[in-house]
Amino acid sequence: MSAVAEHGVSIGLSAAIVSVADERPSVLVVQHPGAEDALPFGPFDPLNHRTLDSGLRRWVGEQTKLELGYAEQLYTFGDRGRHLPKPDEGARVVSVGYLALTRQAGERKSPDTQWSDWYRYFPWEDWRDAKPALIDSVIVPALRQFAKLATSGESSEQRRERTRLCFGIDGLAWDEEKVLERYELLYEAGLVREAMRDGRKPIGPSALPAPGASMMFDHRRILATAIARLRGKMKYRPVVFELMPPSFTLLELQRTVEAISGIRLHKQNFRRLMEGQGLVEGTGKFSAHARGRPAELFRFRREVLRERPAPGVRLGARKAS
Repeated sequence: MSAVAEHGVSIGLSAAIVSVADERPSVLVVQHPGAEDALPFGPFDPLNHRTLDSGLRRWVGEQTKLELGYAEQLYTFGDRGRHLPKPDEGARVVSVGYLALTRQAGERKSPDTQWSDWYRYFPWEDWRDAKPALIDSVIVPALRQFAKLATSGESSEQRRERTRLCFGIDGLAWDEEKVLERYELLYEAGLVREAMRDGRKPIGPSALPAPGASMMFDHRRILATAIARLRGKMKYRPVVFELMPPSFTLLELQRTVEAISGIRLHKQNFRRLMEGQGLVEGTGKFSAHARGRPAELFRFRREVLRERPAPGVRLGARKAS
């Protein structure tokens, strides 16, 4: 009997379902008492699911009562032990991760699901108000210790360079797209709880994991991949409008982009950027609930998809930190 037949491999489907409401970028999680948060996930049934995509949509609908709109495949995750603490306890699960975008509407129909702010799992990623203090007070000192403990000078230098690139220190700029690289570095250093759960030891006798809620299996790694993909993709594809209502103010659009990217943008530059790129057009109507002077309502110009090959929301107009 072959090793594959003896141990078995099963295919799972995991979904990072993202929405933005009240300037909070949220992910739909499954919650059970006494357990870590989990992304919605389920098995791929080759007999009843025509494609991976159709399988995902089917069981997500059954599990969360949501009908998915935009969804794209992220990556295949198959690290040993991601579902099983021991290699001989059953089939090895290879999970296909997806990013899905939706708008929050009404009450949740599934009692086990909850919209959760994704910065709860990645507090070092939100720079909208200021650089998170924990980067300089907790993360960077721990990663410098991680570099010192390397077994060779070359490995130590590689760890220092990764710290500089990932967390934008020593004169380097913060790159909001390096979400996965930052999580992977923290994992390798034993600074996230999933690493200790998987058998890695924290750095030094008194080291503690970096703040941030852990997730079941490798779901925080999948979520990091989804955030990085969305932050990068919205710069060259208008996917952010999948999260917007049919009509919106430019400030509402800006706050949604900021919520996803984790950085603040210049208001006037953002307005010029949106109108100059032909991504939006005025509706001739005004917001009735805005404070002070009513704000004009805009809508997404779908014609831009035919006009340009890469119509996205550029983030060059950042507000100085």
